[in-house]
Amino acid sequence: MASTSPILRHQVIRIYKELLYMGRDYPQGYNYFRDRLHRAFSSKANVKDPEEIKKLIDRAEFVKKEIEALYYLKRYRTLKHRYEGM
Repeated sequence: MASTSPILRHQVIRIYKELLYMGRDYPQGYNYFRDRLHRAFSSKANVKDPEEIKKLIDRAEFVKKEIEALYYLKRYRTLKHRYEGM
């Protein structure tokens, strides 16, 4: 990705770090999440087209939102279960 714009490179690194941070609470464990994330990003490392990179960034943002929804649902179910017996 050295030939792409520094802005796109920064966005890719930012979303990677955000997803990596979110992986701490992943149900199957951090190491599982980190390995899968690394493989996903590495498999697209040879993409040079700026439009394609933007599409991949958008997809990563979508995945981030899906993971957030998963965490919120898990938290909601835990709280509901905790207070259901009261």
